[in-house]
Amino acid sequence: MADVPDTLVLKRHRDFVGRRYKLWPRRTILALIAAFCVLGLLNVFGQRPTSVSADSPAAKLTLYAPTKLRGGLLFSARFHLTAHRELKNATLVLDPGWAEGMAINTIEPSPLGEGSKNGRVAFQLGHVPAGESYILFMEFQVNPTNIAWRRPQNVELDDGDTTLLTIHRDVVIYP
Repeated sequence: MADVPDTLVLKRHRDFVGRRYKLWPRRTILALIAAFCVLGLLNVFGQRPTSVSADSPAAKLTLYAPTKLRGGLLFSARFHLTAHRELKNATLVLDPGWAEGMAINTIEPSPLGEGSKNGRVAFQLGHVPAGESYILFMEFQVNPTNIAWRRPQNVELDDGDTTLLTIHRDVVIYP
């Protein structure tokens, strides 16, 4: 067995005699890092999508998107519209929270038209026959400097000038 190097004192360096109080700050910092990692695994900081629906006699709209996001995150949202009756001019209207501090990367399939409805983003989907579905996919990226605590991201489905249904939801964006 090798001898102890000259610069080490076993009582001080191995047994921590007189330095036991210095162990707790190290252990506390390590426990905080471990707790942060466990919270991330439990989806506290977001990214896992959730599904929310609204139904009316005219149509059903299901939104599948995360409600908790992080700066820089790439994510997608799926809007699944099912018409119970014929929709002549279906329009999807999104609150400003969908575009504020976010980059809209892709919208597939491309809507027939895009515009503004009282300050909200409106996508004209066109004619949807009774019993058929229309699925709209949107990809986003969160601006890294964007922080929000319960920003509204409501979605409204219109047929012409008539509001058929509304999905109410909020999003949390962590730094």
